[in-house]
Amino acid sequence: MNKTIPIKISLYILPACIPMLLFWFIPIFVTFGISFTNWDYMTELSRIRFLGVKNYISIFKDIRFYQCLLNTLAFTIGTVLPMMLIGFTLAQLIYSHKKEHPIFRILLFSPWVTPTVAISIVWIFLFDTDQGFLNQILSYLNVSKVPWLTSSKVALISVMLVTVWKSAGYAMVIFLGALHRIPKSLFEAASMDGAGTLEKIWFITLPEIRNTILFLIFTGTVSSIRAYDQIQILTQGGPSGSTRTLIYYFYQLGFEEFDTGKASATAIIILIITVSISAVQFMILSKKESSR
Repeated sequence: MNKTIPIKISLYILPACIPMLLFWFIPIFVTFGISFTNWDYMTELSRIRFLGVKNYISIFKDIRFYQCLLNTLAFTIGTVLPMMLIGFTLAQLIYSHKKEHPIFRILLFSPWVTPTVAISIVWIFLFDTDQGFLNQILSYLNVSKVPWLTSSKVALISVMLVTVWKSAGYAMVIFLGALHRIPKSLFEAASMDGAGTLEKIWFITLPEIRNTILFLIFTGTVSSIRAYDQIQILTQGGPSGSTRTLIYYFYQLGFEEFDTGKASATAIIILIITVSISAVQFMILSKKESSR
């Protein structure tokens, strides 16, 4: 009787495995194979040649790759840390005020469920140098207008701002769920010992939600590496490549330069980075669970 249980479990899992096989594993293997060839959209199958690791060498010799790598690193740090700080602050405020209306949670979370393309289009008007709402406020305060999307020094910060605005509500919801799982007896005991709000946060809240913090760091990092929509809508990787990240570099190689081999190699590099980050997350969380 017990021998049939694994078979039944496999049958339940099979429907979920088929789409993963078709739309995840097979494309990865195909992309991996293309990354070693000279194939592009115009090359006939009979003219495809095996190049070995030449595409990878070419990428590592391309100065744009390192610029994109630095931009991706800056974008990741500049979005993940503010997202977590704002999300935790909002969650702490909501958790502390028990009588807050649910509408506030809905409003704060709504940017996360709104399509990135729609949000980016709205922010284009807000960032407009002449008529944008942000520069109108600066003009009212007698401050010089800021070229939010047309300056290589400011454009990446502007894209970060949009990304943080969209994702902070998501971090808030995750943190809020973690806060509700902390035993209230810990806070009551701390209050009896004379602990203040900051002491409770530092010595009780943060240690209790450390797994949630790690989860948001790693998922936020992977999400930042994969960010594309807001960059395409707001800046198209410009000006002067200042907002061109690895994923946008992949897009340009594949769909503007039609160098499918190098684009596939870039995709594999991005995949290795994201899988490595996920593996580190898994090892850290597993180590923490085993140490309990």
